[in-house]
Amino acid sequence: MKKRILGKSGIEVSPICFGGNVLGWTADESMSFRILDAFVETGFNFIDTADIYSSWVPGNKGGESETILGNWMKARGNRSSLVIATKVGGHGTGPGNRGLDPAHIIQNVEKSLQRLQTDHIDLYQSHLDDVRTPVEATLQAYSKLVEQGKVRIIGASNFTVQRMQQSLEESEKHSFPSYQTLQPLYNLYDRKVFEEELAPFCVENEIAVINYFALCSGFLTGKYRSKADLNQSPRGERIERCLNERGFQILKALDVVSKEYQTTPAVISLAWLLAKPAVTAPIASASSPEQWKELAKAVEISLDGNTIAFLDWKSED
Repeated sequence: MKKRILGKSGIEVSPICFGGNVLGWTADESMSFRILDAFVETGFNFIDTADIYSSWVPGNKGGESETILGNWMKARGNRSSLVIATKVGGHGTGPGNRGLDPAHIIQNVEKSLQRLQTDHIDLYQSHLDDVRTPVEATLQAYSKLVEQGKVRIIGASNFTVQRMQQSLEESEKHSFPSYQTLQPLYNLYDRKVFEEELAPFCVENEIAVINYFALCSGFLTGKYRSKADLNQSPRGERIERCLNERGFQILKALDVVSKEYQTTPAVISLAWLLAKPAVTAPIASASSPEQWKELAKAVEISLDGNTIAFLDWKSED
């Protein structure tokens, strides 16, 4: 498996990143260990999580995903072979939330390190933009963490081109670490914003893209083709928006291509992303070891130009 580089950092990662949002949500600790074992057994090393995962689950407070991941790494003794990414500032910027405030970052990194049972985070990301906090202040906080060895590189998630550009300029101006990665929404269904605005910017500035919802919350697996199917998944509300004429057209195209390549729509959806020059490592989750092993096959598939063009055409907005 050929590794890919996170921006200009030199850090090598597998071409698919495991989405840790399922840890402590659709997978309890026992199942999470089994999935993560399958993940490393298939040769992958890149895992993404966040300090708020999975706070949306009744009874959870956030931090469950990091805790399970930390317990697994300690039990397996494999921290040094992994690239761990987590995020801060994901609660938004409404009243009572502290977003990317420097003190909040400094406080929360310690909590993440404790839950992950590690002395450093490979990639620490701004989860949501925070317009109330000066960009310079946020980057200065990250700079301190990098100097202390608690963070290797930094990245951003859900940022606009304008805010990414401003951040890069502030980093250069003050000699702060700069964002090496961007985590945007991008998949066969959600294309326009990324392709028209973010992709050119990321390529030009050598920013690695680790896009989330690579399978559109499961819609691109082909398992959800009617509202009745939504009961199969706790992500049903996120999938319902895709149940329209364009969404069904995309599924039909995936059916054609997956039959040709003798694989599944999910694998083809990931292979399509892997063929995009702007994408470094799409983020994909799994709810069982078997499901992960199936998704991992995407790195073995090289879609030809005509197939990519066909999928592009059928999934146009």
